[in-house]
Order: sequence, then C-alpha cells, then structure tokens
Amino acid sequence: MTVSYHPGELAVQQRMGQADIAQHVGRMIRADIPHTAAAFLAEQPMIVIAAADDTGNLWASQLVGPAGFARATADRAIVVDAVPAPGDPLAEALRSTKHIGMIALQPQRRRRMRANGIAEPTATGLRVTTEQVYSNCPKYITRRSIDEWSGGTQVSVRRSAQLDPVQRETVTASDTFFIASADRDGNADASHRGGNPGFLQVLSPTHLRWPDYRGNSMFMTLGNIAADPRCGLLIPNWRTGSTLQLTGTAEITWDETTFASGAQATVDFAIAEVVEMTNASPLRWGASELSPVNP
Repeated sequence: MTVSYHPGELAVQQRMGQADIAQHVGRMIRADIPHTAAAFLAEQPMIVIAAADDTGNLWASQLVGPAGFARATADRAIVVDAVPAPGDPLAEALRSTKHIGMIALQPQRRRRMRANGIAEPTATGLRVTTEQVYSNCPKYITRRSIDEWSGGTQVSVRRSAQLDPVQRETVTASDTFFIASADRDGNADASHRGGNPGFLQVLSPTHLRWPDYRGNSMFMTLGNIAADPRCGLLIPNWRTGSTLQLTGTAEITWDETTFASGAQATVDFAIAEVVEMTNASPLRWGASELSPVNP
C-alpha cells in the first residue's frame, strides 16, 4: 500500500533519503481509532491541540480534564469535554469548525499518540472526526509523574510581541515543547519535541532555534513547515501549570554539520506574538527524568 503524503512531506523525505522508510512506517496511519489507541486516550488527563486562529496564525493549546475527558466514541470520533481557557489564543477559534491536530502524551510511561481531523464545537467541548491516527516512539520524552491537581487557581493572561528576560529563562530551561503546524490546505498537526535543557535556544527576544532530531522518518512537522512556514509553540512549565504560547514562522536549515550532534536539521523560529498563561493547567508534575536517547 502506498501512503499518501503531501508535497512538503515528500520533498523532505526525499532530501533526507528516507522516502522508502516513510512509505513503510506510514502504513501505521489510519483514519479509524484502534482499540489500543482508544484505551490509551481515555486514560490521559492532558492533550495538546493545534489549530489556526481566525487570522490564520497557528497555535498549540493544552486541554486538561479527568481521565476520560478525551475519549473515542466511534470508529472515527473523539469527544473532548474541555475547551481552552478564556484568553487562550484558540478559545474563540474553536467555537467554529476547524482542522485540528491532537497529541496525547503520557510522560510517566514515555508514550504518545496523535490524531488529526476536523473539530466541531459541542456544548461541552469538541467532537473530532479523525482523518489520521497513529502512535509515535518514546524517543526524547522526559519522564515525569503528576504530583497533584491544584484546583481553584485563577488564570491570568499576558500578551506581548517578544519574550521578556524571565520568559527567556523559562524557554532555555525547557526539556519539552509542542509544535503546531499545517500543510498548504490547512490540515493541522500537533507534535512533541524533547531534549536536554538548552536544546531550545533563545537567540534573541524574537528568535528561537532548535535541532530536529531523527524520528519516524515521515517528517510531518518538517514537511508542513516546508509547505507553510507558519507554526506555533507551546512550552509548559510542568511544576507551576503555567504555559508560554508562541506563534510565528519557521525556517529549516539543512546543514550536514549538525548530523554529528544527532540533528537532521535545525529550525529557526521568528516570534510574532507571545501569550503567557499563569495557572493554565491544574496539573502539577514532579521531578523530571530526561530521555536516555537525548543527544
């Protein structure tokens, strides 16, 4: 079976000499939700979604709830009983039908699954008709467990055009972020990036850079960036529940000198807007255990 990739993905796969691997690995992608994926999703208290706002900017947002708040209800249907908090960049956008990407991450066991499709608003959240469902390997996931749920804390939102000094420290200390991207047709995807603290570099208040480590060879994120440079980042503060959300544009640098460091390429990200949400999540996570495969 030949897997259907869009031109951006195909171009990156061919450039990296991994087109044959991508065809083989891509056979795992399916439109329906396997039983194992449904069971995994129903256990998770957190998902990250990717979508465009009403101006076309891409954002990644975190949704949280008790186990079962995100669950499969049919072969190609996921119901999410949660919406972004007021002030979240996607709060208004998700009141209408949108292409979204979704990733469910379980840091405790270094597991993750992704689902992309069409989201429609419901009385309690979203109903997603899936178009792509697949799992990812445990590479680069930092292990951590939930210490507590912190209820009743008020969310505050601050917007700016660049990172302030404290925010820059938060970015530099991060071992995890999530990235929202989309192809030229607006089909969105949410993916995870992990590494040792410092892998996400702050070059200036409006310019970040990160190495893109070898993954599943499908190059969905890099393929999307190659097709449309607009993307968004979500950087969680696992201990406090606060988040940084960034939107902007990305550019891939193909530099073979990065291969020795474990990277296939580097990505430069130009920030257009910053949204900091204090107490964005009630989850408070404990000590981290970095992935042993981090370069």
